[in-house]
Amino acid sequence: MHGQPARPGLSDRSSPWSVVAAVLVGCWTVAVTAATQTGGWVTDQVLLSFGRDRVGWLWPALGLTVVVLVGTPALLLAILPRSTAVRATGRAWLVGALALGVLTLLRVVPPVHHEAYLAGLAGAALLSALAVAWSSRRPSGPDVDAALDATASWTGGAAPNRDVARAQAAESPEPSSDAASAAGGSPESVGGRRGSRRPGPVPLLAVAAGLALLLPWAWLGALGGLLETVLALVAAAALGVLAATLLDAAFWSEFAAGRPPRPARLVLLGGLVAGVALLLLAAGTGQSGAQLPALLTLPPVGFALAALWAAAWRPTAAPADAARAGRTATGWLVGLATLGPLAFTDPEEITLLLIGTRDVPFWVAAAAVAGLAVAVVVAIGYAVLLARPAARTPSRRVAALTATVLLVTVGVVDVGPGQPGLYGERLLVVLREQADLSGIPAGAPGQAGRDARAAEVYRRLVTTAERSQADLRRTARRLRLDPVPYYLVNAVEVDGGPAVRAWLARRGEVARVLVSQRLRPLPAPAGQTRGSAPAPTGPEWNIRQLGADRVWSQLGVTGRGIVVGSSDSGVDGGHPALRAGFRGGDDSWYDPWDGTRAPNDQGGHGTHTVGSAVGRDGIGVAPDAQWVGCVNLDRNLGSPGHYLDCLQFMLAPFPTGGDPFTDGRPERAPQVLTNSWGCPAIEGCDREALLPATTALDAAGIFVVVAAGNTGPWCASIDDPPAPYANVLTVGAVDAKRRVAEFSSRGPVPGGTGKPDVLAPGVGVVSAMPGGGYAALDGTSMATPQVAGVVALMWSANPALVGDLSRTRQILRDTATPAEPTYRSAKRTDSCGGAANVTGAGQVDAYAAVRAARG
Repeated sequence: MHGQPARPGLSDRSSPWSVVAAVLVGCWTVAVTAATQTGGWVTDQVLLSFGRDRVGWLWPALGLTVVVLVGTPALLLAILPRSTAVRATGRAWLVGALALGVLTLLRVVPPVHHEAYLAGLAGAALLSALAVAWSSRRPSGPDVDAALDATASWTGGAAPNRDVARAQAAESPEPSSDAASAAGGSPESVGGRRGSRRPGPVPLLAVAAGLALLLPWAWLGALGGLLETVLALVAAAALGVLAATLLDAAFWSEFAAGRPPRPARLVLLGGLVAGVALLLLAAGTGQSGAQLPALLTLPPVGFALAALWAAAWRPTAAPADAARAGRTATGWLVGLATLGPLAFTDPEEITLLLIGTRDVPFWVAAAAVAGLAVAVVVAIGYAVLLARPAARTPSRRVAALTATVLLVTVGVVDVGPGQPGLYGERLLVVLREQADLSGIPAGAPGQAGRDARAAEVYRRLVTTAERSQADLRRTARRLRLDPVPYYLVNAVEVDGGPAVRAWLARRGEVARVLVSQRLRPLPAPAGQTRGSAPAPTGPEWNIRQLGADRVWSQLGVTGRGIVVGSSDSGVDGGHPALRAGFRGGDDSWYDPWDGTRAPNDQGGHGTHTVGSAVGRDGIGVAPDAQWVGCVNLDRNLGSPGHYLDCLQFMLAPFPTGGDPFTDGRPERAPQVLTNSWGCPAIEGCDREALLPATTALDAAGIFVVVAAGNTGPWCASIDDPPAPYANVLTVGAVDAKRRVAEFSSRGPVPGGTGKPDVLAPGVGVVSAMPGGGYAALDGTSMATPQVAGVVALMWSANPALVGDLSRTRQILRDTATPAEPTYRSAKRTDSCGGAANVTGAGQVDAYAAVRAARG
């Protein structure tokens, strides 16, 4: 017999316990990785839903946990067993765990700075690849030696002469590094022409498989901005290089060793070990949430890689060329497999806030499941096609045609049923100069005085914005940044990533630059939310608890003559309880998201809140008041720009298609605004982002009511603008027993302003829903419109009070009734500095407030 004896493999009967240990460590690795990644994302989302800040140390701590819990048994596998295949398994999993620990550190970058994260991911992956390559260097040349051993096993004879093979590899014109070989070709032995740079069939088949894995994302996802997309491509390529360095010829040769050659062993055992290693890499790929789909789609790729390496190691293959083809195939397949989650999803939209509807989380899950199915089909297909002992590798022409067809298919799917285009975030550029609104005369009492003040405020705001924004807007248009000017806050929204943001921040007239979030489109509408509660048969419990029904019956006041403005998800203008209350005209509806021309609502939140303010049939506090609407929430998320769009419309309504700067009609402004929303940092706002807007509305004599938020029972949880501002009335929620709802946000707030101001029923409130139905919902969102309705009753009862904001606020506080506070615990630190920071002045009493307003 000539040639080398077979080295011990996984079937080595002398060490069965090492195989058992490898199986147990593999199962342990999968369990720990899946648990930590899912648990970390859920923790992030729970904190977000409660309005808490991200825990900066969470992901580094989880990464260290995986390194310890997975790396320790993997290290023991790498050094203790006699079986070289088991030791190779341990090394692969140990390096994968260490790479996961490094990549996870990058999640300290806030999700809003996605470009910075992707750049860091690319750099960290490349540095990790260099470290792995350096640590595995051997003077004898591991790739050539491994390929020689595998060739000997595959042929069943003697290994080729190593010195000759190394000399041939050194003289070969093809580059030998991973990065260089990815750009080069493979020679005749694997389907190419020796000395050419044309890719051989094995890399082309890897490209085809990667494009197949990309198909679900091109169909169901959408790209971000240009820089974001380019960085995602670079990061995916870097991850491919890391995988090719980790799963190199030395790794695969351990599972190919032995005679007679059995390619099935390479695919089944090598693919399984590679799949666990890829699971570890997938866990570090993407911001919190974006790594979850990769956990499903990337591990099955290990089996496809094993089949490709089996094809590269055909008996006619030159060892160095086979190793190069295998590395190139690994880089392409893993890179394309990770590109989908990185480029076609926004991690900020993979959130529990959007679960419950067919929104981004639903479609990400659908793409992940489809990707898993594709990966399994590719793995089985390649195993059957390439890894049978008598199988022949397809010709280069067939492989190239397959890859080309799939590339065209990805493009057609993206342009056709997909969502083509770039949907990066926008930037809100806030200027240093804000309009001077001091000294505006109070004017006559009532509506005439309010209209005069609103007109003067509008004039000053527009004049200041036109003058101070001129140069910035001109420059932005020249650079094709699509500027959108605002006057309520002197600001301009533009396209741009980190580079544009840095350039803008250095301009002298700019105070700060905020990220204005933009949602990526869905492959199909999310569907309309409808209600299932029975229609009311009389005044609802919350109406009776406020005493609004007594205002109607005993005082004869129903809100007639007052208009309430709603900025929310929209309003179903055809609902029986709301149809008659719509003010009408060409300036009573505005949809900056989708440009709809008639009142409508998909989410249901806005219909419910307007119903609680002015709905008829027993659900609204002021049933004869009118309403106007604006859409500032789309799929339950907003942005600073669209919040301003609606607040501007409320100050000076304009006709459909009109210019807010020139066509505004301040005399048509609603008297009262209900706002059941807040702008958190994840949407782009800072604490002062909307303060100039509420200051202007206050100066114009428009009464602004806002929700405290649903992030109780934590203290100091009234923090998302505009709820903390002193110039708005902030509303918390109580239940039917006048106890403060546990979810109701509490003070104190910075600056010493007492918040919340007042309370209203917010637990199990029945109101209108799209499609003519009704539903019972909880939240300070439900409490807020009821207080707006009470103000409408007060001003309807005494028109001279219209525009007198300070007197109206004082009446509401003075006539409020006590409510029972609730606390997170009995600890003094959970008392929020006193009951006033939980209950405010108490629950609003509509009957007492209207009587006081009349008096």
